[in-house]
Amino acid sequence: MIKSAQNRPISELLSIDSNWLFRVPRYQREYVWRRDDWANLFDDLWENPPGYFLGSMICINHTPGTMQVQNLEVVDGQQRLTTLSLLYAAIYSCLAKCGGGDEDVKNELFILRHRLVFKGPKKLLRLEPSYQGNNYHDYRSILQEAGILAGDKILPNAGNRRLFKAYRFFIGRLDELDDKGKKVFDPKRLQMFLDRLNQASLVTIEVGSHADAFTLFESLNNRGVPLSALDLIKNNILATLEKKTPESIDENFNKWKELLDNLSDDYTNQERFLRQYYNAFKHRKEVSVPKAPLATRSNIIHIYEKLIDRNAEWLFDDLLEKAKLYGKVIAPLNDGVPNSLAKQLLNLARIGGAPAYVLFLFLLAERPKANLSRICEFLVRYLVRRNLTDVPPTRDLPRIFIDVISKVREKTDSETEKTVRHELLTKGRFASDDAFKDKLSGSIYLDNVDATRFILCSIEEKYQTREKLTDLWARDKRGDLIWTVEHIFPQGQNIPDFWVKMIADGDEKKAREYRDAYTHHLGNLTITGYNSKLGNKSLEEKRDRKDANGSYVGYKNGLFLNKDLKGAKAWTVKDIDSRTRSLVSEAMRLFSLDS
Repeated sequence: MIKSAQNRPISELLSIDSNWLFRVPRYQREYVWRRDDWANLFDDLWENPPGYFLGSMICINHTPGTMQVQNLEVVDGQQRLTTLSLLYAAIYSCLAKCGGGDEDVKNELFILRHRLVFKGPKKLLRLEPSYQGNNYHDYRSILQEAGILAGDKILPNAGNRRLFKAYRFFIGRLDELDDKGKKVFDPKRLQMFLDRLNQASLVTIEVGSHADAFTLFESLNNRGVPLSALDLIKNNILATLEKKTPESIDENFNKWKELLDNLSDDYTNQERFLRQYYNAFKHRKEVSVPKAPLATRSNIIHIYEKLIDRNAEWLFDDLLEKAKLYGKVIAPLNDGVPNSLAKQLLNLARIGGAPAYVLFLFLLAERPKANLSRICEFLVRYLVRRNLTDVPPTRDLPRIFIDVISKVREKTDSETEKTVRHELLTKGRFASDDAFKDKLSGSIYLDNVDATRFILCSIEEKYQTREKLTDLWARDKRGDLIWTVEHIFPQGQNIPDFWVKMIADGDEKKAREYRDAYTHHLGNLTITGYNSKLGNKSLEEKRDRKDANGSYVGYKNGLFLNKDLKGAKAWTVKDIDSRTRSLVSEAMRLFSLDS
């Protein structure tokens, strides 16, 4: 089944002398990675030692015999490989801007260009992305914008689609300025980052057929669970305690089970707790480890080895105590948390506020009398803006919250809220009104689906009354959200004729341009149940739809968000713009940092 499997550095996969052409077949879905994926890849490459392992890629070699170009069909791994290629293009663009006429830079640019495009007159791409969603054409346009290719026509609204957003995200990260206004990635650091990208590795697995690829893919994804950092730390603690008191193994195992019960059965929560425990309490001499200012995924095992060697009994007891507090943060409804705080902690989870849990763990342990509800409510507003704008960058959040903790330690309970606000509203640590408004006014759904839904739900909840209260976070028996984001003007590739007529006076080309430019704007989004039943239906069908009991489930469902839609007879770009401005104003007031 497997013809070959080899762990190769990216520099070898995309070597200027290799003859591999990676082709994503036309039937595969379009590029779907989002900002969190781009940020995680970028940070993993930069924060880990050279040689970082990026996972595996499954290919089918369709080349008959030995040919000049080896045609490899990418069955699994297109998202990662496409992203890496976009990152190379971004580095090329930034290096070209700062390199001037330096001969070493010219040589590096030559190598970078031909990692993405074969040498020779045909300008053959080393990666051919999927044709779905204009991915192939947009990719060529990106290489043109970067200065790697020339002559391709850029399709309308390419900048609103996912590939361009990824490319420009990487450009933004590489162009970032520090607190002193200097580039974080100066020429020296840019070269260091490029070296780490080159040295990162992928296991490339070649198989003989689609059947083999499918079987292998299923096997890789469904058989076996790798030993985690949590497992290794648990084994180390229990083994150390058993050596000191052999008869305590059962008691300690039950104690570990109690610890995990507080953290839920979600490994993400468990592993994050171990990192955030250290980051929250490293100011204590019992917890601090020399040369470890921050616990990360790459050094967490090393940190806990030191702590276990120092005093395993004390560490185990303190971890259990803090896990009980952490359980209140991640599951506030289960632990008798005051209603006002529980509501805000739920919102913190819904907006993706896990980076702030480290602060709350500290506050619950050492500042329990502070106004935690108001602090959490402020953090929700702060993180809505941060998660939409990426200001400050995700990688900076752990250090920022550690710094906030250090400042709070110097203050009393009554001063805690003011200190948290002051520290987070320091220059460079928060998204300005202009930056937030700019994101709210653009293709917000493409930038962050979860933040978009949270903002829409928050606007709706503002206008709800006790007499008419809708739980927008309710889930069905399968655990899926009942109320979902609905695109009024459909986002699908195939635009129905009645929408072409309504939105663009029958001009199909213009309708596609409007779809790319406007469908993901706030003004074209609402909340409904039965989203899958609405889809590409006409405005009238979406507006007037009822369920089997005769209750309105379309735009006449009684939600404030649909007040302008329940009587709508047409839907145009002007309507989208107008509603966008209205909802942006609502969101700016709702998530103001001044109150």
